[in-house]
Amino acid sequence: MAATADEPWWKTAVVYQIYPRSFADSDGDGIGDLRGILERLDHLARLGVDVIWLSPVHPSPHDDNGYDISDYQDIDPLYGTLADFDDLLAEVHARGMRLVLDLVVNHTSDEHPWFAASRDGGPNGPKRDWYWWRPARPGTVPGTPGAEPNNWGSFFSGPAWEWDETSGEYYLHLFSRKQPDLNWENPEVRHAVYAMMRWWLERGVDGFRMDVVNLLSKDPALPDGEVPPGRRWGDGSPYCACGPRIHEFLAEMHRNVFAGHPKTLLTVGEMPGVTVEEARLFTDPARREVDMVFQFEHVGLDHGTGKFDVRPLRLPELKASLARWQTGLGETGWNSLYWNNHDQPRAVSRFGDDRPAHRVRSATALATVLHLHRGTPYVYQGEELGMANAPFASIGDFRDIESLRHFEEEVRHGADPEKVLDALRTMGRDNARTPMQWDASPHAGFTRGTPWIAVNPDHTEVNAAAQAADPHSVYHHYRRLIALRHTEPAVAFGDFTPLLPDDERIWAFLRRHADTATELLVLANLGPDPVAAPVPGDWAGAETLIVNHPGAAPLSSSATLLAPWEARVHRRTTAA
Repeated sequence: MAATADEPWWKTAVVYQIYPRSFADSDGDGIGDLRGILERLDHLARLGVDVIWLSPVHPSPHDDNGYDISDYQDIDPLYGTLADFDDLLAEVHARGMRLVLDLVVNHTSDEHPWFAASRDGGPNGPKRDWYWWRPARPGTVPGTPGAEPNNWGSFFSGPAWEWDETSGEYYLHLFSRKQPDLNWENPEVRHAVYAMMRWWLERGVDGFRMDVVNLLSKDPALPDGEVPPGRRWGDGSPYCACGPRIHEFLAEMHRNVFAGHPKTLLTVGEMPGVTVEEARLFTDPARREVDMVFQFEHVGLDHGTGKFDVRPLRLPELKASLARWQTGLGETGWNSLYWNNHDQPRAVSRFGDDRPAHRVRSATALATVLHLHRGTPYVYQGEELGMANAPFASIGDFRDIESLRHFEEEVRHGADPEKVLDALRTMGRDNARTPMQWDASPHAGFTRGTPWIAVNPDHTEVNAAAQAADPHSVYHHYRRLIALRHTEPAVAFGDFTPLLPDDERIWAFLRRHADTATELLVLANLGPDPVAAPVPGDWAGAETLIVNHPGAAPLSSSATLLAPWEARVHRRTTAA
């Protein structure tokens, strides 16, 4: 069902994220590319998704796999050409889908011409204040530990400042040292970014997913941050996450880039550390900032002092987090729903059970509860197959800068290498970046050459070709969930009522849509043992819309026995 005249189209849409390096390789060099994506578009069309979000394909030194951009208005030769991009865009549109680009403008590569001019022109150069440059801390020796302008830590381990011998100052990098942060206080920076965004929209793209967009505004004083227990560096988040001018910058972006365009675009803000209250402001249509946000609360619940300090996760915590965002954003705000993306480990390994006996059922149970929440669901490549974390044998199997830097830093400070590796195997981003598993052939049909990162050996069993032929596969379950969102208004527009919030095994909630007098009941057993689920009154014998267990019995009058990892969606018509 399309959105009504009063509701944006993206509320009934499902977005599919492609990580180009790992999706499909057309030329045999072991790295995915645009032609490979084009050749696999029918897989996505059959799945039923509405939008493709493309992780960066711009020229880059690939210190952070393309999130370090050296030219915003071209395509990296690894992936193809602008002509290839135009062909891909045309084929996406021909299939009735839209294409959204990753917008990475908190930082550039240190090989971007803007940064070269900022560095090489010295303190008085015309582009010096396009980035954050500062002298060493008074009374210290520049370039030595402790001389950094403040104590902020990088998200990729170590300090957030890099000493530049040539120009005699430090520059800020919240991520890799090869990703210097742009200074959005400078209006020249902002308007150069807006011009680039308009260039892509004129080329035909349908919007942007904006990388760490709430980090654009920083407190110009750049004060020291508090050093959390067990950490070596200060936390700069209070001074750079949702900073003092962030709403001003996003409203200005909307005026300069999106205003006047037909209401066919999608703008998504990735916002680490955003609160429900802030998200409600960011996504309020009247404020004209962004359409929806990515928040990280639910994917931080199993973190201790950091993401690699893994702690057990209780189901009531996870349910409460998602429910809080459901109710907290109210009728005006909007949320992005996701388990996986290129920065998260595989959901079936993290929140489900990737053992052969439970993989399919747990993957489909997780999909069911997520897609039946209020918000726009995102499917990360391979999630629709139940792809799992990879069995990395040693640090040599990893490719991601975050994991490699963390390993180096921890081992250098005396940590047990095997314990560090265990954490990387559980939470490392490379789990999401192993090649897409198309078939059971060598390298999973991803490439004719040697893949840039090893294929998960389970591809002989878990692959798209096998699942397309199996009506009970994870793939076909995702197709049914996506079709339900398109046809049942209560999924996109109904209100949300949690049930059994303290239950350690059962995830249950109601969705109600007053205009169609429709009510949905979602029940899921998120555990490896059968469990009796209490059934609310008057639901016995209700219509069954979705089940992931072929032998599922109809609802009883009081309690229904759910098999391990069983999930189901029921519908009834309520009294007017």
